[in-house]
Amino acid sequence: SASIPNRHFQNYIINVLWSILMGLEQQCELTCRPVGYRFYVRQAERVRDGTPCANNTPNDVCVGGRCLSEGCDGVLGSGLVRDRCGVCGGGDGTCERVTGSFLNTSVPLGYHRILDIPPGATAINITERRASPNYLALRSGTGQSVVNGRWAVDPPGEYQAGGTTFLYSRPKAGPQEQGEERGETLSAPGPTTAQLQLYVSKHTHTHSHTHTHTRTCSREFWKKSGLCMMEPRPQGLGPNRNARIPPRTDLPLDNQPVFVWRRGALTECTATCGKGSQYREIVCVNRHTDQDVHERRCDSATKPAPEEEPCNVHPCPPFWDMGVWSECSVSCGWGVQQRHIQCRQSFGNRSTMVHPQRCASLTRPNATQPCHPRVCSHWEISTNWSTCSVDCGVGKISRSVRCVSDHGNTVNDRECSDRLRPQRTEDCHMGPCVTNWYFTDWTNTCSATCGPGIQRREVVCLTGGGRREGDRGVECGGEKPADMKACNGGPCTPTHLWYTGPWGQCNTACGNGTQRRDIICVRKTGSDFTVSAASECSHLEKPSPVQPCELQPCKPQWFTTEWSTCSRSCGEGVQTREVRCLTADKQHNTACDLDSKPAHERTCNTIPCSPFEDENCKDRRHNCVMVVQARLCVYSYYKTACCASCTQSAQRSWGGFLSQ
Repeated sequence: SASIPNRHFQNYIINVLWSILMGLEQQCELTCRPVGYRFYVRQAERVRDGTPCANNTPNDVCVGGRCLSEGCDGVLGSGLVRDRCGVCGGGDGTCERVTGSFLNTSVPLGYHRILDIPPGATAINITERRASPNYLALRSGTGQSVVNGRWAVDPPGEYQAGGTTFLYSRPKAGPQEQGEERGETLSAPGPTTAQLQLYVSKHTHTHSHTHTHTRTCSREFWKKSGLCMMEPRPQGLGPNRNARIPPRTDLPLDNQPVFVWRRGALTECTATCGKGSQYREIVCVNRHTDQDVHERRCDSATKPAPEEEPCNVHPCPPFWDMGVWSECSVSCGWGVQQRHIQCRQSFGNRSTMVHPQRCASLTRPNATQPCHPRVCSHWEISTNWSTCSVDCGVGKISRSVRCVSDHGNTVNDRECSDRLRPQRTEDCHMGPCVTNWYFTDWTNTCSATCGPGIQRREVVCLTGGGRREGDRGVECGGEKPADMKACNGGPCTPTHLWYTGPWGQCNTACGNGTQRRDIICVRKTGSDFTVSAASECSHLEKPSPVQPCELQPCKPQWFTTEWSTCSRSCGEGVQTREVRCLTADKQHNTACDLDSKPAHERTCNTIPCSPFEDENCKDRRHNCVMVVQARLCVYSYYKTACCASCTQSAQRSWGGFLSQ
C-alpha cells in the first residue's frame, strides 16, 4: 500500500487505500489500484530516480523512467554479463573446453586422485556415469577436505571451495533401473581462484567418471603457440575431444618433489562491501603428509605469484551523503548555512544517488545550521570637532571616530564598513593671515629659586596661511622679539639636606642579603653644594643606608664536621666525619651534586708500628695525636699518658735523623 492522495472519478471522491501495481511492463511507472476495486490509475509516468524496479529484482533501479540492471562490472545499465569463461563482457574466446574420462578399474581401496582442477576453470561438471558404492571427493590445493574427506560421507548440498560454489549430488537409495541411473555429480559455475584436487573413494568395483571444464588462457601463450598452456594435462587429452585419463597412482613418488607449493587461506578482504580484493597465501607443504613446512624447503623458482580475487562484491548499504556547508547568509550576527543531503549507494566502484526511502532507517543529517561569523559593529563619533589647526588661513578640524561592536567594545576599524565611516577631518577657514611675529607669555617662574635666573617665551614668525617661517623670520618685518629675559629668585639662604649615593652590590651571591649606600649631609647655597657635618642635618629624617636585597635562590651545599680522632696511632688508622646536604636555611636536602660530595673517611697514622712494642706502652687518652702535634711528649706526664704515640713520634724523628 502507499500514501497517495484521494482522486475524483465521475464526480465521486474515492477515499480508499491504494496498492502499487507490480509486474507491469512499464516497471518504472507508478500505476496503482485502490484496494477492493478493479480499476487502475497511473499516478506518474515515471518514479523518482533510484526507486527499485517493479520486478523486485535485487539491484535493479529506475533511472530516467527506465529499469536498469546492474551489470557484472557493477555499473547500472551497462548490460555486461559474464561469458562461459567467467570474463565480464567477454566473448567466450579466452578459454577452451577440456573433457576426459577415468576408466581404470584396477585402483586399490582408498582415495585416488584422478584430476587437478586448475585456477580459472569455469562450467565444471564431474559426473559418475553409473551409480556405484564409491564416492567423489574434493580437496583444496592445500590438502584441506571440501567434500567426503577423512573417510567421512557428506550430505548432498552446496560447498564453497576455490572461490566458487560446488553443488554435490548423489542418487537416492533404492531400486535403480538397469543402466539408467547415473551416479554422483559435482558441478560449479566457476571461475576457480585456486587449484582443486578431485579424488574417488574406492569401496568396490570402480565405474567410469567423466569430467568437463573450461580454462582461462594466458594471452602470452596464445601468441607464442596458439595453444592454451595452463596446468599440465594427461597425454592425449586435447580440446573438444574425449580422451582417457591414465591413472596416476602408479607414478613413482621419488620422481616428484617431496615439498611443493600450495595455495592456502585467503587474506582478509580489503573492503566490507562494494567489491574488495583478497589474496590467497602460498605455503610450502610436504606432499606426503600435507603438513606445512618452512618455505625454504620448496623451490623458490616455482613459487606461484599471489593472485588477486574479488570479494564482498555485494552493494554497500545506502548512506546519507552530505555536501559542503554554504557560506553564512549574513556577514555578521546570526544567520543560516545550508548543504545538500543525498541518499547514495555504492554499486561496484561507483556511487549512485538513490531514492531517499532507501535511507529511511538512517538518521537524516541536518540540511541547515545556525552560523555566527562575527559580532556586528558600527561607527561611533566619540568627540566633538576640535579647534582649527591654524589661527588664520585654511586649516583642519578633527574629531575621533571609532568602530564599536554591538556589545559596546571598541574593535579594529576593519570590522566596520569603510564606506559608512563618518568624516574624521574637515577644512576650516580662519580668515586671511598677516605676516608678523607671534609670541607667548613669559613663563611664570624664574629658572633659579634664588639669585639670578632667566624667564622664557616662544617667538615665531607666521606668514600668510599660518605657515611657520623659522627662527630667522626673513618674511617678518622688524627685529625678532626677545625670547628670554633676566630674573632674580631673591636672596639665597643656605639650606642643609641629606645626599644619598647609589646603592651598592648585594653582599651575597644568592638568596637574601643587604646592600648599602652612602648618606652625607650637604649644604646647598644657590646651585653650589658643600659637605657638612652630619649634625647639621640632625633635624632632618635621615634616609636608611641599608636595604634588603634578594637574588636567585641559593642551591643546597655540602656541609662537613671536623675529622674524628685517628682510630690508630700507627699502622694506618681511619678518620671519619659527617657530610650533610643542607639548604640556605640549613634544612636537609638531596639536590647536592654527588660528584662534588666531600669524602667522609680518610686514612691516618700510616707510619708502621715499632716491632718492639711494650704491652704497657699504650695511649690512655683520646687526644694523643694532638699531644704529639703540640710536642708535649717531652713532659713525663704526657709521655706516660700517650706512651704509644710519643714512642712512634720519637721513632719517626730518629729514623729521619739516621736517614740524613
